Amino acid sequence: MKTILSKMYYHPLFLVTILIFTLMGEFRFISYFMLIISVHELGHILVAIYFKWNIDKIILLPFGALTKFNELINKPLIEEFFIAIAGVIFQTLFFISTKNKIDYKYFSTINYFILIFNLIPIYPLDGSKILNILFNKITTFKNSILLTTIISYISIIFFAITFFRINKLIILVLIFLTLEVNKLYKEREYIFNKFLLERYLGEFKFKHKKTIDNVNLMKKDYRHLFYIDNKYITESYFLSKMFDIKSNL
Repeated sequence: MKTILSKMYYHPLFLVTILIFTLMGEFRFISYFMLIISVHELGHILVAIYFKWNIDKIILLPFGALTKFNELINKPLIEEFFIAIAGVIFQTLFFISTKNKIDYKYFSTINYFILIFNLIPIYPLDGSKILNILFNKITTFKNSILLTTIISYISIIFFAITFFRINKLIILVLIFLTLEVNKLYKEREYIFNKFLLERYLGEFKFKHKKTIDNVNLMKKDYRHLFYIDNKYITESYFLSKMFDIKSNL
């Protein structure tokens, strides 16, 4: 527990949000909010520990929390899925178990808001992670990053237009999310190259195989066979030649 607590960080926007609600005298809201996001994030953490993922940091945000991992990109999609969905499951089970024990109406409103908000397909919310896993099942790794970015931008615009007049605090959240999506977009080539380098340096065992003719067609959870100039080339050999060329540039 001490190790986990030592990895916790408070984002400036989280502190600003808490200050605003404190000045408004919304102490009950703060208590329920912190309780729910703690349970939600604990779900991610416990399942990640079960799969032996390394936790890098846990960041408290104005809309919840974000657990970042120091792990390979080429982790199995099934592990990513269970970790991504665990927060929703833990939060839902906790909410059901507290029925009639807490101010149900007020508590349920906060619970459903956090639950629904985290399922919105905006990076790095849980909804975007689940959607990205789905994209990786049906298309390439490179396309999955791009599609996740595009849908995140569309969702941000939609929520900015829809909820700005209702609650101005949503702008603080959308600013943070926009910065995170911008970061993902700018780093997409770096992430893709890291994905390739891991495949080159590591030894991964995948059940599925796919024949392709272009490195941009590589998928997660697949071992590839390259068909180029009427010849079949193994993925490891192709990547070794590719990185050898890059190192000589």
